[in-house]
Amino acid sequence: MNIKIIKKIDKNSVPVFVLYEGTVVEKHPFFRQLAEGDRRYLTTFQAKFPLKDGHTHILVLPSGERAVLMGVSQRQKFTHRKALLTARKIVAVVRRERIKNPAVHFEDFMAARSGMNARESAEVLATQFEMANFEFVVYKTVPSEGWFFVENLFVYASKNIPAITDGLKRGKVIGEEINGTRILSNTPGGDMTPQKLAEAAMKAGKESGFSVKVLGEEEIKKLGMGGVLGVSKGSVERPRFIVMEYLKGKKSEKPVVLVGKGVTFDTGGLNLKPENGIYEMHMDMTGGAAVIHIMAALARLKEKKNIIGLVPAVENMPSGSSYHPGDMLKTMSGKTIEVLNTDAEGRIILADGLEYAKKYNPRLVIDVATLTGAAMSALGQRASAIFTTSPKLETKLREVGEKTGDFVWPLPLWEEYEEEVKGTFGDVANLGKTRYGGAITGAVFLWQFIKGYPWVHIDIAPRMTSIEGEFLAKGSAGPSVNLLVHFLRDF
Repeated sequence: MNIKIIKKIDKNSVPVFVLYEGTVVEKHPFFRQLAEGDRRYLTTFQAKFPLKDGHTHILVLPSGERAVLMGVSQRQKFTHRKALLTARKIVAVVRRERIKNPAVHFEDFMAARSGMNARESAEVLATQFEMANFEFVVYKTVPSEGWFFVENLFVYASKNIPAITDGLKRGKVIGEEINGTRILSNTPGGDMTPQKLAEAAMKAGKESGFSVKVLGEEEIKKLGMGGVLGVSKGSVERPRFIVMEYLKGKKSEKPVVLVGKGVTFDTGGLNLKPENGIYEMHMDMTGGAAVIHIMAALARLKEKKNIIGLVPAVENMPSGSSYHPGDMLKTMSGKTIEVLNTDAEGRIILADGLEYAKKYNPRLVIDVATLTGAAMSALGQRASAIFTTSPKLETKLREVGEKTGDFVWPLPLWEEYEEEVKGTFGDVANLGKTRYGGAITGAVFLWQFIKGYPWVHIDIAPRMTSIEGEFLAKGSAGPSVNLLVHFLRDF
């Protein structure tokens, strides 16, 4: 989708009037740009049908042109969160109505007190527009009328035009990489193997400008990554360990390392998942997909940063060669993992990923993983869970989440919880001693492999898929890409 600044609406664009409850259409800047007959029609229409929050009307004006009236809350109640949702709703509505060239007014979104300048606001809005203009149709037969996506979205602005233009360009890039994450995550497990995920990383690196190295099974064995090897034993698809490097910052600056969970399909292994829990498990590599496209976004935006991306990629399958409950896996760190449940496999492969991250002497390590259903139980499906011992990092991530709409919420990471993951026969167990606090014990397990380094764990399981009312296509929501691109850019 092209997102362009315009100084005036014309016959090539369909104006979208975002009207706060209680305001009249005559006060909207687009009103003055319409023909006199169209203005009278809109005034009469609103008098007969007062626009309230949630109302949307698609009108054909006397001139034959179309217009969209969208009611939102009162101006003083129009929050930044509502502004982001409205941006997505606009695209959803015009897609439904097959309007190719909608025009929006930048100031319609500025009533929300976000504390952002024009460039930042434009960037965040453009990302929402791109996300809403996405649908995963790769496996569908093209209908006779073709798929419909918005071709051009025009943004009217009367001031700060250079800053807004720059923000729109940057936000479009971020939105495209979020959608790239969604494509990888939505791809069925039969077509998304560890090798295919590695190929996707190599393609992204070549197109965006970062280096990629893929370690095969023999190299993984030489490194002593018993966690990755153990989880992958049951599958004919062999593991890969993807190493991505984007080093455009100062040579003296230590890198930030991102580690993404890359389980391309998770059956649960011998602890097989139930029928209602296995269907979407091709998305269990969403963390890995996110890390690939965070790297791509930062490279395309030409950020002066040193960022490393690591993705241990495996398939967790039940077979005669699968790893078993009760097995002991020796990780790259030398620590042993006592396997209590083969369905708690993500943390096992991340243990090796976190150890590999130490090679870079990082100033910060962030792992991203669809780790636990317990995080969903705790938070629902509107925010990812974050864990860190740094109050500053926690606060900053929450602030960035509010700004971008990629919301996160903290859960405790306390030493007292370490008792829950102590192994009986091994160093650590991959499951807590009770069925309570599973998101926390998963995070505490990972903590055992990265102590001594600044670290954040993001459990994106709650945000793995979009939900009703978000004005996003069904399937992957592409979580953490928007959050971490903004966070890392300023870190």
